[in-house]
Amino acid sequence: MGLPCGTFQERYAQDMAIFRTRLHWLMLIVFLIFLFTMPLYVSGRWLNLVIVIGITVITVLGLNILTGYCGQISLGHAAFMAVGAYTSAILCAKLGWSFWAAFPTAVLVAGVVGILFGLPSLKVRGFYLIMTTVAAQFIILWVILQMRGITGGCDGLATPYPRIGSLVLNTKESYFYLVMVLACLATFAAKNLARTRVGRAFVAIRDNDLAAEVMGINLYGYKLLAFFIGCMFAGAAGSLWVHYVGLANVELFTLTDSIWYLGMLIVGGMGSTMGAIFGTVFLRLLDELIPFIGPAFSSAFPAIAAQAAASVGLILHGLIIILFLIFEPRGIAHRWQIAKTYYRLWPFSY
Repeated sequence: MGLPCGTFQERYAQDMAIFRTRLHWLMLIVFLIFLFTMPLYVSGRWLNLVIVIGITVITVLGLNILTGYCGQISLGHAAFMAVGAYTSAILCAKLGWSFWAAFPTAVLVAGVVGILFGLPSLKVRGFYLIMTTVAAQFIILWVILQMRGITGGCDGLATPYPRIGSLVLNTKESYFYLVMVLACLATFAAKNLARTRVGRAFVAIRDNDLAAEVMGINLYGYKLLAFFIGCMFAGAAGSLWVHYVGLANVELFTLTDSIWYLGMLIVGGMGSTMGAIFGTVFLRLLDELIPFIGPAFSSAFPAIAAQAAASVGLILHGLIIILFLIFEPRGIAHRWQIAKTYYRLWPFSY
């Protein structure tokens, strides 16, 4: 990664650091101060949106590890969220565990289930792997619905709020801090994973698995590891989601959600930690604009007003993903990288 003109590194550790200049650190500190003081000056609606974005970012970061880095395309990521969600809900509601014990257990269980459904990746790839992950989406939700005595079936399972001693995290403000801390830790972990030997092995498998195997990379081991890590992130997000909503229900983890998570990765930029964040924020903010866009669209096309107003959200999401695939397949993260390069080379940007 380039540096601004006139800035040089003297040690290898400096060159490998994520934040390498004082300006980088200043921008990080300012952003964190802005982020963690948001409950003081934003409304409950926007606070709820930021919480949803934080939980979704954790999910998409896991999908980015699995799909963006390792190249194992998954359309069942919401189902692995459901595994983490129901594991946490059952342990807390049925067995009386605290959230702090149930959360890491849910993360590990989701990772193990991810390995089970990642086994087909040892023999199939591409379209066929996509179909196996779609099957995981239906199989996991079917199992949850059949285990009515434990999961509550179609009615779902009431989930208690997390506690810290006598403090119950049952308000948006208190839950905001829990989600933001975990989202920041997940981002840090995902960013650093991509810089390790494991991350480089994932990229090698994504680019050319035969060449990676010739270089001595254990394809089976690393593919399963990618499923394990990616689904751990999904399990963490699922646990946070149901404890925030207060109810574990299969309607929260549909195939449509899995598709949109992949869409967020496409819009943001696959194979980039910042891309996962950009795509999530972009599409979640678009959801907030849809109630305003729908009436305007209906007034512009009165002949199809009723039908258009009901489906304008799906239309816009699909259209945006198509446009990004055609005109900017590397996503918003690529545009961001170009902007940073221009700044760093200024005034010699030519």
